[in-house]
Amino acid sequence: MAQAFIGRKKELEILQKTLHSEEPEMVALIGRRRVGKTFLVRTAFAGQLDFEITGTQNASTQEQLKNFAIRIRGFFGEEALSTTPSNWMDAFEVLMRQLDRKQKTGKKVIFLDELPWLATHKSGFLNALGFFWNSWATQKNIVVVICGSAAAWMIQKVVYHKGGLHNRITKRIDLQPFNLCEMEAFLRARNLTFDRYQLLLLYMAMGGIPHYLKEIEAGKSAAQNIDSLCFSNSGLLRDEFSKLYPALFEHADNHIAVIRALAQKWKGMSRVEIVAATKLPDGGGLSDVLEELVGSGFVNSYYPFGKKKKDMLYRLTDEYSLFYLKFIETNRTWGKSVWMSLSQTQEFKSWSGYAFESICIKHLPQIEKALSIAGVFSEASGFIHRGTADFPGLQIDLVLDRKDHVINLFEMKFYHEPWLLSKSDAIELRSRVSLFKNLTKTSKQVFLTTVTPFGLHKNENSIGLVDSEVVMDDLFAPI
Repeated sequence: MAQAFIGRKKELEILQKTLHSEEPEMVALIGRRRVGKTFLVRTAFAGQLDFEITGTQNASTQEQLKNFAIRIRGFFGEEALSTTPSNWMDAFEVLMRQLDRKQKTGKKVIFLDELPWLATHKSGFLNALGFFWNSWATQKNIVVVICGSAAAWMIQKVVYHKGGLHNRITKRIDLQPFNLCEMEAFLRARNLTFDRYQLLLLYMAMGGIPHYLKEIEAGKSAAQNIDSLCFSNSGLLRDEFSKLYPALFEHADNHIAVIRALAQKWKGMSRVEIVAATKLPDGGGLSDVLEELVGSGFVNSYYPFGKKKKDMLYRLTDEYSLFYLKFIETNRTWGKSVWMSLSQTQEFKSWSGYAFESICIKHLPQIEKALSIAGVFSEASGFIHRGTADFPGLQIDLVLDRKDHVINLFEMKFYHEPWLLSKSDAIELRSRVSLFKNLTKTSKQVFLTTVTPFGLHKNENSIGLVDSEVVMDDLFAPI
């Protein structure tokens, strides 16, 4: 089945505009593994790519150069290159010569995919690319797209390169996974129709990664698809975790150690807590690991409401990683219908609550739209009070501090039906709002907002307590 192009309108427009600009363009496209970077580029420049090469993971420089020679012959003919170049400077010289010979109306387009795998240690690739750009490409009508899954590597080594590539990036695109609206459109384009509760369950397990979503089958429920993809011996996601981080990071064991630690404490961890849990040295190496995980979208970093830099917290936000560590890794020997059984357990209830909270936080623009405050400047954070002799502990996972002198406190609950607030629920929620006001001494209006799949079942306990509510359909709104 041909893959339909869903979403990515802004990113597609950026790429296509480079064809009509009056200057040479170097575009850095950054995004995690299997998020759709290559498909985006090939769609934007369909029929217009004059040269394309994809790096090979764990290949030597000589193997990468042999790959380059094969691609040169594929694009320009067998006579274009008789022997494999001995280094990247010679390789780019061959490319320049062939591009000069090619007759074309409009801009020539070069696509260098999985750049971190091409630019291996001491390979000289980045210096050669800098030479290619500065000595030749800047005088030509050309677009060079460089692409990589290792986001932090791309930013450090290319965007902020101190050599020949310094300040040479003309456009930068950070490609994100599909949101819920895009996921729904993607599956519909593949003739797969699910109700939104089923879609929400699928997203909670695998996120908005197109490569994962395309494995979903028609005629199966969300639970059946999760069973097939995550627990069967041939399921795509059964062993994806073991490949995911090594494909992105050097010394991936350190990254995996942090991910495992964060998966044990869903509400987030401080750097000090991460060091204690992982036993990793508290130095620049850990800083790099955290920066790379945040930059690649696996982890979110934030300052709790009213806190300073030293109080930064880290929270695991990659849906698949959390699902793998919570369920797949620990249930590999079960038989059929593993997920059907697990979804009836207390573990499922705990996981689904956290997974739903993470999805809500990722869809903050949709929540603001639902509350009609999209035009109001606001800052999102969480609130944590550890507990003292004077006040009990309090954690609120989403606080929206607005410039119109209002603070929204969000209560996010995952239920399969409308939430019927009990008297004890109401007492607890009133206590949480009151405690927040006392602890923060805020002079702003505080509104309590609920976010649930099916909304509230209004009764005497909710009326006068809940100021506004957001429901599942609001999270699917286009932005």
